[in-house]
Amino acid sequence: MPEVIFPGPEGRLEGRYHPQKLKDAPIAIILHPHPQFGGTMNNRVVYNLHYSFLDLGFTVLRFNFRGVGRSQGEYDQGIGELSDAASALDYLQAMNPNAKHCWVAGFSFGAWIGMQLLMRRPEITGFISVSPPADRYDFSFLAPCPASGLVINGANDRVAPPADTRTLVGKLHEQKGITITHQEMEGAGHFFEDPHMDPMIDSVKGYVARRLTETTR
Repeated sequence: MPEVIFPGPEGRLEGRYHPQKLKDAPIAIILHPHPQFGGTMNNRVVYNLHYSFLDLGFTVLRFNFRGVGRSQGEYDQGIGELSDAASALDYLQAMNPNAKHCWVAGFSFGAWIGMQLLMRRPEITGFISVSPPADRYDFSFLAPCPASGLVINGANDRVAPPADTRTLVGKLHEQKGITITHQEMEGAGHFFEDPHMDPMIDSVKGYVARRLTETTR
């Protein structure tokens, strides 16, 4: 396994890193769901997102937030976790200084952290936000949202109600200069249990592939 340990704000962070052979391959960081509810970098959605970016030619890093697995520190209400994500991106960029494109993808709590990272790091050119918990976390910091991306959620999500996700997307749509693509999958729950996982991942891959094609024209 491509295990890595890299420095974080509160000690070591544990990750999985898959590089590409191309020196200027795009890079992506994948963020996992809530640490206090069993969220780890080996969550099925996170794992599948990781390999979808890898298949598309990205150098990819996913990692455990502080206090999860072998990552040091303790849960910090999202504040420290955002710092962890920034450190992970620093590590990924240091390993890949020639990367022309940088993406962030997050699932649930990780989607919230990912969108905050997006606001702080102008080099991020695209995002994937899976099942964003718009009912319990404040996304008003996305004013304006600095990059285009995909928001995808399940119509039967009982953890993060679809109505709140639609409200979030509606607010983002009002902003000029960015394009927020929204897909709501019929029959899918928060975790995209089978048979919904593969179609969700196919949607993500299709979206990212289209964006890459647009930027290389």
